[in-house]
Amino acid sequence: MERAIALVISIVFQPLIVPTLVFGLILFGVPEASSVPASFKLRIFYLIVLSTLVIPMLTIFGLRLSGTVKSLHMHTIKDRAIPFSVTTVYFLMTVYFMFKINELDPILWQSLGVIALVVLVLTVVTFFWKMSAHMTGIGGLVAIVVVLGLKFTNFQVLYPLLLSLLLSGVVGSSRLYLDAHKPVEIYTGFIFGFLACFVGFLWVWA
Repeated sequence: MERAIALVISIVFQPLIVPTLVFGLILFGVPEASSVPASFKLRIFYLIVLSTLVIPMLTIFGLRLSGTVKSLHMHTIKDRAIPFSVTTVYFLMTVYFMFKINELDPILWQSLGVIALVVLVLTVVTFFWKMSAHMTGIGGLVAIVVVLGLKFTNFQVLYPLLLSLLLSGVVGSSRLYLDAHKPVEIYTGFIFGFLACFVGFLWVWA
């Protein structure tokens, strides 16, 4: 039973969900964080969800069905290399697409750019070492909550911060319980994700 719960947590809070959560916060949780008109926010949000969650997920399923990836859980470095690389390309393409839309608030492509750079570094590391992508993503989520709390006084940061920290513990414990990572891979992933995104998002809202 415990293993099933840990598996569900790992699937629901897998790394590709993080950009959706981040932009949900930016666009709807802290409206003053961007100058995007309310009538346009849902369109931007759908674009983010499509390009950073739906399309990468479908691609990974396709790789699994073709036998290129042996398991959706990607236990080995070999299984992670191609999906991570393809996901990085999707993220960078989306950043470029958003950058080319002159009418779009730069905050949006810059924020996704920070995430894309973190994914790029994670992908490069993945060719040599199995740093936790789950915890890198969760670390980035905690970072955006902290930065938004520092930059926008109207944002009630306490409960989102507590929730994100609780989520960090739950996801990290689940990955350890499933024996998907060693403790050092969990801790390193979280620290890297938090520090990189904290610095990056501070730059975005400098």
